[in-house]
Amino acid sequence: MTALVPDDAFDAIHDADCHGFLHSVESGAAVDGPGMRFVFFMAGCQFRCLYCHNPDTWKLHNGTRVEVKDMLRQVRKYSSFLKFAGGVTFSGGEPLMQAEFVGATAAAIKKRWGLHIALDTQGFLHGKVTDAWFDPIDLVMLDIKHIDPDRYLALTAQPLQPTLDFADRLVRLGKPMRIRYVLVPGWSDAPDDVAKMADKVASYGDIVELVEVLPFHQMGTSKWDKLGLDYKLRDTPTPSNEDTEAAREIFRARGLETT
Repeated sequence: MTALVPDDAFDAIHDADCHGFLHSVESGAAVDGPGMRFVFFMAGCQFRCLYCHNPDTWKLHNGTRVEVKDMLRQVRKYSSFLKFAGGVTFSGGEPLMQAEFVGATAAAIKKRWGLHIALDTQGFLHGKVTDAWFDPIDLVMLDIKHIDPDRYLALTAQPLQPTLDFADRLVRLGKPMRIRYVLVPGWSDAPDDVAKMADKVASYGDIVELVEVLPFHQMGTSKWDKLGLDYKLRDTPTPSNEDTEAAREIFRARGLETT
């Protein structure tokens, strides 16, 4: 089983800071960073993860064209609440597909309201931005799909190394991060693989504030069907609570806080 697709199936990177493409927003998210979050789901992604629950975000220009002022307008009415309750998260899709626009928006939000800003990413495109780009970003939620390069490629259609390089960069920058790891039966749940992942994450030190072990689910199946896509994990079960907790214990054994 493989997720490999031809290069021309992917959109080009959008590098304008004056406008971007927004898939959707959520104003009261509790699982996209600390506290209650206002989440911008940006359109476009160069990954084709077998378990993606938002395949409708893959195509950049399927999103709504927006300017920075439009993004600020959406945050404004929640800004006082978000100041003490949580903050803003840029997710997707993959927000680094639109790094110039996301960076401009994040900087504007930080300047105007001083809100906590999180970036939910797999980090593949981090080489497209400077270190200064991360200045308004308070937390990076880094999604590492698998620690084995071959399995990672089969799961995502992209190589692992750029994501690991990004984690090293965050360590150098002293940027706090949360690691997100989806536990997929038959793919990423083998104890040896989880242990190797835990060893790698532990090597990043105290900069990792939390590891989120996220059990695979089937909630995105209907979207794959609607888009006429072949969902290869249709018969893959959700991991049991016991198996999920066992994976978390492997991370905890390395001194990592886990949820």
